[in-house]
Amino acid sequence: MDNRAQQKSKPDATLWVVATPIGHLGDLSPRAQQLLADVPIIAAEDTRVSQKLLPPRSQPVQWFSLHEHNEADSIAKLIGRLLEGQGIALVSDAGTPLISDPGYRLVKAAHDHDIQVSPIPGPNAAIAALSAAGLATDRFHFEGFLPAKKSARQTRLRALAERVETQVFYVPARDLVPVLDDLSAVFGPERTATVARELTKQFETVHRASLAELKVWAEADPNQQRGEAVVLTAGAEPDDSRAMIEPAALAIELAKELPPARAARVLARLSGMDRRDAFARIERLRQT
Repeated sequence: MDNRAQQKSKPDATLWVVATPIGHLGDLSPRAQQLLADVPIIAAEDTRVSQKLLPPRSQPVQWFSLHEHNEADSIAKLIGRLLEGQGIALVSDAGTPLISDPGYRLVKAAHDHDIQVSPIPGPNAAIAALSAAGLATDRFHFEGFLPAKKSARQTRLRALAERVETQVFYVPARDLVPVLDDLSAVFGPERTATVARELTKQFETVHRASLAELKVWAEADPNQQRGEAVVLTAGAEPDDSRAMIEPAALAIELAKELPPARAARVLARLSGMDRRDAFARIERLRQT
């Protein structure tokens, strides 16, 4: 290892984004263990959870609680410590920070202050589930958590129903049956999907079937309604008629002829574009 690589491995004045196990503690990488043994400050979503990962240390660590309710207030203190030359490890309760977890504001602020940000990669529930799902992996859409209310959830699913790439959802297992029910209703009961529940833990489940079959299976087994799950669905079958539509040209004409909301609806329906992306494109065109 050259001197430059050695210097980058030191925790001084760096915000380290550290992936931690999603279940099996053996998945904490040796590099992450070493960093957590040396870094002076650890910012954690729940310090009580993260303390279990801490290896033996020669010096005590200073803990900062960083979660969605206090992130904005904690940033100034943490950035101040970084500017003083102290290294900080950012960890979440499980998996890779910022992936459906807090931390984005802190990482952005570090970049805004020209502070080095460096990832220590490792476990991630979405990628782990995708690798074992038996669905296409060349392209995928990570949606994260769906809305809790049924009506809002179905509205969001309708906006996703025609996407052709594999889709990845985080689902509290207690909501697995109603989410599978809504997916079946909106995407169609025959759409192939995989439930990956409690990954790397003692009662891990990876089960692939149609959405209708998965709903019946989860409903019949209360154990599948415990813990945390990732639900992955196959993409919609491509509509060949869309290949003849050039989204950029279509957007220009729709922006001229229709109100923004209606133009975005038509653009999304005809091109397969996400509704929010379609609306943003129409708005940009109207402002030029």
